[in-house]
Amino acid sequence: MRRMTPKTLHPTVAWLACAMPCVAAAQTSAADPAQAATPMLDAVTVSVPRGQVSPFDVAGSVDRVEGEEARDSRLQAQLTESLAGVPGLQLQNRYNFAQDLQLSIRGFGARSTFGVRGVRIYVDGIPATLPDGQGQTSNIDIASLDHIEVLRGPFSALYGNSSGGVLQAFTAAGEGRPRLQYSAAGGSFGTWRQGLQLSGAQALGGPGGAAIDYLFSASRFDTEGWREHSAARRDLANGKLGLTLDNGDRLTLVVNRVRIDAQDPLGLTAEQFALAPRSAPLATQYDTRKTVSQSQAGLLYERRLDSRNQLRLMLYGGERGTTQFQAIPPSAQQNPLQAGGVIGLARNYSGLDVRWTGEFALAGRPLDLVAGLGYDRMREWRTGYENYLGSASRPWLGVRGRLRRNERNEVWNLDPYAQATWRFADAWTLEAGVRRSSVHFDSQDRYVLGRNRDDSGSARYARTLPVASLRWQPTRDLALYLSAGRGFETPTLNELSYRPDGTGGLNFGLRPSVNDSVELGAKARVGGGLLTAALFETRTQDEIVTATNVGGRATFQNAGRTRRQGAELGWQHETAGHWRTQLAYTWLDARYQDAFCSPAPCTGASYVAGGNLIPGIARQSLFASFGYVPPQGFRAGVELRALSRVQANDRNTASAPGYAVAALYAGYVQRWERWEFNAFARVENAADRKYAGSVIVNEGNARYFEPAPGRNWTVGVGGAYRF
Repeated sequence: MRRMTPKTLHPTVAWLACAMPCVAAAQTSAADPAQAATPMLDAVTVSVPRGQVSPFDVAGSVDRVEGEEARDSRLQAQLTESLAGVPGLQLQNRYNFAQDLQLSIRGFGARSTFGVRGVRIYVDGIPATLPDGQGQTSNIDIASLDHIEVLRGPFSALYGNSSGGVLQAFTAAGEGRPRLQYSAAGGSFGTWRQGLQLSGAQALGGPGGAAIDYLFSASRFDTEGWREHSAARRDLANGKLGLTLDNGDRLTLVVNRVRIDAQDPLGLTAEQFALAPRSAPLATQYDTRKTVSQSQAGLLYERRLDSRNQLRLMLYGGERGTTQFQAIPPSAQQNPLQAGGVIGLARNYSGLDVRWTGEFALAGRPLDLVAGLGYDRMREWRTGYENYLGSASRPWLGVRGRLRRNERNEVWNLDPYAQATWRFADAWTLEAGVRRSSVHFDSQDRYVLGRNRDDSGSARYARTLPVASLRWQPTRDLALYLSAGRGFETPTLNELSYRPDGTGGLNFGLRPSVNDSVELGAKARVGGGLLTAALFETRTQDEIVTATNVGGRATFQNAGRTRRQGAELGWQHETAGHWRTQLAYTWLDARYQDAFCSPAPCTGASYVAGGNLIPGIARQSLFASFGYVPPQGFRAGVELRALSRVQANDRNTASAPGYAVAALYAGYVQRWERWEFNAFARVENAADRKYAGSVIVNEGNARYFEPAPGRNWTVGVGGAYRF
């Protein structure tokens, strides 16, 4: 792995990152009484294997977004509303509820045409990423969030397979007397969301004895959609019940259920995007749509064994069903090896994570140790059906026809891990960890008919993933760190599901990709705010790339080497007068280093040159917000989001232009005695810009573009009463 030098980075960003520590040091050394009186941001912590730690004390890039901030003057429909201010995190909104958000961290996950991959997602400690690396965000309840954490960089590898980054969502715990809350919001395109929530806590004995806390939340979201054939409904319920025992042990039960019924408007060609961005001609013809239903539960047990040792045990289980109607022509389904145009998935999953943490001393200095074992399992029943009835020449489209695929797939992993943190000097901390990740795939083909042979098979992928960091804190308000690590990414079941040659069965010829990452970062408390900067580079072998992507069906192959290098800059500040400023800038250069062909064999139309940009990734992104946000009374603000050009295919022959959009909001919050009231109004895309919200990477029919709506509005109200 080549060592990254400043000359390989954008000169302006590199200068900012290198200059920041000097500025911070100068600020912290100044004995200015007025500065000392400047209010600091609220003290917060983030979750790491060794426990709760301040983000300033983490030797890596980590951001925390408060649930209150995610809800403030927002519709609360998707995470894109509230996570744009995290550097290195790129969230492209498809404005299509049949598909999950296009979420990537430092370029990991950008190629995904469905769901989230390459990034680990957790909801209250329960993996929302399955053992094969495929994840989704549909069951994250923004209405009951306490906070969200986003981890980037080498230490993400400690979370196992497909962890180019980590996103964790945490439900708030109930507290105080029972509190009943109702909220509603409506807006353009027939959009409506309403929710109800009950929370509270109750002592079960005397002071310091057993206690119970609870939070239950339910919401419904409806929209007719900006585009044709893009209506959706989502029902979401989320609950958290905590029990603190007399001896200090704690049990936490979390339950979650979501159901989504959504039309899929599909992508558009460049001509359609330019002339009729709201149209969905193919989607209307085939009635493309998706239905998802998921239920899950998890139990967390935390016990302090003694003053130095703690034990944590997490168990979870759930089931998820998906039915998706695609736009695959009946003529293509005449091939006896074709799996049809309707996908049916029935999945159940479960797992556990047991973790011990201990506090010791080495050479008279504090030493924290963590050791654990994670096990996850998923069993999937995958079926395929024709998406028509009648003959191929005169079909009735958009209905389920004959069975064309039937298989049972299973994936499981067993991952031991360990981590040590040694503060070997007052200003120095050394941290190291390792995880042995082993992922097993097994497929049993139950559709063997004529030319469709038995395509059963199995595969195992395993890697040892080491990470290490060195942190130096020369002053109270300045910290520098260097970290490095290795991660790996197996193919997901969806990526294995189809073979590029059109034959049936799973594509077990795919190999996992392996990446080496290094990061140099700095964090400084300046004038009551937090300034962060990071330079990073990741080099990957056997990158998994698209082979074909036609009619909603993608196949994949291994390419050679890729390189991602970039810089992140973040700033958060709030004055004593409640004026809040937030900035997040990311520069990311992600390229293929080796040439390959997509699809093979090579022709002029399939050759991808070394040096091409990896599609789905913007080289530059910027978020800026400024607002007046007192705890009560009137509030208002403005937000700006900008994204540079995004390549849509590996050959770099099609791209979505860059854009900048602004949002304006105003609201009112009032609390008196046991009552709370809030109201807001918000305008998105205030200048009515025309742009693509996301691209469908390497779509075989050049339908790359998913357009975003023009100027649109939202208004909302909410009220709560504490009994």
